[in-house]
Amino acid sequence: MDFNQRHVMITGGSSGIGKATACLLANQGANLSLIARTPSQLDVAVQEITAAQVQSDQQVIALTADVADQEALTQSIQTATTQLGPPDVLITAAGMARPGYFQEIPLDVFEQTMAVNYFGTLYAIKAVLPLMEERQQGHIVLISSGAGLVGLFGYTPYSPSKFALRGLAESLRGELKGTGIGLSIVYPPDTDTPQLEAENKTKPPETKNITASAEMWQPEAVAQEIVKGIKHQQFVVAPGLEMGLLAKLHSVLAPGLNWYFDRIVTKTRSQSS
Repeated sequence: MDFNQRHVMITGGSSGIGKATACLLANQGANLSLIARTPSQLDVAVQEITAAQVQSDQQVIALTADVADQEALTQSIQTATTQLGPPDVLITAAGMARPGYFQEIPLDVFEQTMAVNYFGTLYAIKAVLPLMEERQQGHIVLISSGAGLVGLFGYTPYSPSKFALRGLAESLRGELKGTGIGLSIVYPPDTDTPQLEAENKTKPPETKNITASAEMWQPEAVAQEIVKGIKHQQFVVAPGLEMGLLAKLHSVLAPGLNWYFDRIVTKTRSQSS
């Protein structure tokens, strides 16, 4: 995909991986719409992204919405579409994490984490997919986590929400096959972001020890892998050797199953047509 003058929509685009990806795409000529909760962070992000632009006619717009609020998110997507046209790429980078011991984490944290990480992604896809289907083109990127491949001690609210994204992506992949719409799911390793800094404040010691040996990535490096994944139409984007091995070994049966499922889908469609 050539990103020049393409509309890329990023939820959670005001910080971390989302902002780094926006800066990288701005440098490749894209128009950006950012959706996030905090106006002050969005203002700073717009300045940084604008500085990365390579053409004077590129546009960056910021919209304030909580992705867990379907009505507010859908309205922001409609506004962005009115201003920049239908999105060519949707990247769902909005997320939250609150590690801790299961028995000590309030139930509302579990509910909020699922609302932001899973339903926030689902709402965005529901709003954007019809726009892509009309044009028979586009690409959707879901940001999961290494914790979406293996459950981590201390991440009982977070891991299930990221596992849910994996299930959504793997289920949706077959439906989008042959439609002209690409789909990627990203499993970033620990990345030096404001979210990770916040997580470290409540991580149990056991969790800190588990994650201490993992390689720390910078958001700009993860952004490079995301953009490369879009260009190469990769379904699974697993940055680095650790995540690459985890994704491959954990899903060793996936290619065979996908081939089998695709055959069934193809056969069923041919019978009904």
